[in-house]
Amino acid sequence: MIYLDDAAAAPVRGEVLEAMWPHLTGGFANPASRHEPGLAAEQALAAARKTVAAQLGARPAEIVFTSGGTESDNAAIKGIVLAQLAPGQSQGAHVLISAAEHPAVSEAAHWLTRFGITVEELPVDSAGLVDPEDLRAALREDTLLVSIHYANSEVGTVQDIPTLAGIAAERGVPFHTDAVQAAGALPLDVTGLGVSAMSLSGHKLGTPKGIGALYLRRRTPYEPLMHGGGQQRGLRSGTENVAAAVGLATALQRADTEDNQQLAGHRDAFIQRVEMTVPGARLTGHRTRRLPGHASFVIAGRSGESLLLDLEARGIFCSSGSACHAGDEAPSPVLTAMGFSPEVAQTALRFSWGPGTPVEQLVTAAEALAASVSPGVGSPSGDEASKRQ
Repeated sequence: MIYLDDAAAAPVRGEVLEAMWPHLTGGFANPASRHEPGLAAEQALAAARKTVAAQLGARPAEIVFTSGGTESDNAAIKGIVLAQLAPGQSQGAHVLISAAEHPAVSEAAHWLTRFGITVEELPVDSAGLVDPEDLRAALREDTLLVSIHYANSEVGTVQDIPTLAGIAAERGVPFHTDAVQAAGALPLDVTGLGVSAMSLSGHKLGTPKGIGALYLRRRTPYEPLMHGGGQQRGLRSGTENVAAAVGLATALQRADTEDNQQLAGHRDAFIQRVEMTVPGARLTGHRTRRLPGHASFVIAGRSGESLLLDLEARGIFCSSGSACHAGDEAPSPVLTAMGFSPEVAQTALRFSWGPGTPVEQLVTAAEALAASVSPGVGSPSGDEASKRQ
């Protein structure tokens, strides 16, 4: 099996499981309990929060553990906007997102329209980038939040977050970024990025599914969505998943962005090989400003789903785009926002991997894709393809 779908869920890392194991067995107590086992769980949770904060250049009090990226996005968008609304004052309020956001952002933002809030989608260019001047022009006196992703899950394009967040800051508008895909691949220093809020998800980093985090800069207006026992300083009530929080802290601490230069080299070679050997393959997303372990294509005239089935039969596991759109027959809103026709958008394929993926697997995947698109036509061997490059 060759697994090339890390953007949907990365393999769980052994060191993460090892760090979690004591808290799933002997250290199972509720961190809110005042007996010795409970205090030990509380200390483990506090240590995990401190570690996550250190990886982001944040304060521990600015970290809220969640169930994953979707909750973190919803909490940021709804919580920051609702906190700024006076009773009966929602009419005229304004929120800006990009036209290429993950559904966790776009659906959460459009949910706010039931309160009379206007949600405006900033256009993206053919590479998926937001023009900073478009953001500057769209900001209004009543804009309550800007939310633009750090890296796109479907096409891998990386936004210029420091510039975009800086424009929002000039107008005093909170800026949120969905950094779920960026974690482990791009710098996460919140001061350098200039963001008010940032969403993370553990299972893109090698944790089991069901843990995430929200960075919420102090003094950022926020209305909690989860009410109850007042855990996490009242920002997100509910008994914390101590083991998963420890796992997320371990995964962030062990993520090594120094591998990304080599990873990007493998990505570029894979893209070149596909473009040379697969008839009609067209790269989606920015060619260089993209995630280091991400390559995505449309292949006009071929169904993306049929190619996925053919690749799976050859032992290659990838995706047609965001896993959150799996089974949806509608074309990707991200690709249509980038100017692709609905027919071409439905031919999308995405390959994503991490530092542990052998380069030989990428060669095999490219050859399998070439054979799937052109049955009966031999694809060049690795040596032959290298000579052509």
